[in-house]
Amino acid sequence: MTFSIVACDLEEQAWGVAVASKFPAVGAVVPWAQAEAGAVATQAFANTSYGPHGLELMGKGLSADETLAKLLQEDSERELRQVGLVDAQGNSATFTGAGCFPWAGGVSGKGYAIQGNILKSAKVVPAIEKAFIKTKGNLPSRLHAALLAGDHAGGDKRGRQSAAIYVVKPKGGYGGFVDRWVDYRVDDHDDPVLRLGELLEMHELYFGKSPEKERVTIKGKALQQVTDILTRAGYLKKRNNFRNAFNEFIGNENFEERADPEGQWIDKPVLKYLVKKYLE
Repeated sequence: MTFSIVACDLEEQAWGVAVASKFPAVGAVVPWAQAEAGAVATQAFANTSYGPHGLELMGKGLSADETLAKLLQEDSERELRQVGLVDAQGNSATFTGAGCFPWAGGVSGKGYAIQGNILKSAKVVPAIEKAFIKTKGNLPSRLHAALLAGDHAGGDKRGRQSAAIYVVKPKGGYGGFVDRWVDYRVDDHDDPVLRLGELLEMHELYFGKSPEKERVTIKGKALQQVTDILTRAGYLKKRNNFRNAFNEFIGNENFEERADPEGQWIDKPVLKYLVKKYLE
């Protein structure tokens, strides 16, 4: 009932899964990942124990193929399962049981495994593979591009309902305390893969970081724009001091990581977003 891609970027030290389905909250079932261990997608008549058990085995050093063999060996209903794995070294494996509903199948390559069942046609999986290989950028953006290509190629033949992306890397979570880097779910939506892309854009806006050359110094036109925003939003009315007003505003908008607390600069994408939100 699902199509998914499991992949890694060893240079980025990231592992993740992107998935879509005509099934509610597919992100609660299919994607599993652990930094420096690997990633697993378990679907069809999903055996959710494949996720944590597969990560445990790969974390102990078993390859994707070895882990897959062990998971299937222990499951008497293996022919109803579909699963994809990528291990810590980028080795991959995919399996489609004989009992999965057509079209069903998968493909794997260095650093990725793609699988789907109840798909519109055999064209969906190759479309996902082509987009993943061709797309540039970080792992989350490549995973979403691949998922979008599968959706455009027909995806789940029953329609659309949910999608999810889960990507990990060492200390990738907020504040660097855990490995959960990107974790977004669209549990019930008319166009979930498109909505998932919007959430990834939001993530990049709030948690991304521009290189110093793309920072906008707050002077001239930029100073006027920021002043107009602070005035329209009511911050300069409450606090006459520009720096204090700017600080309070940036904090309330959750852009502390993308602007200078002294009000000297702001990341270009953030200024563009704020101008559109408040002045256009």
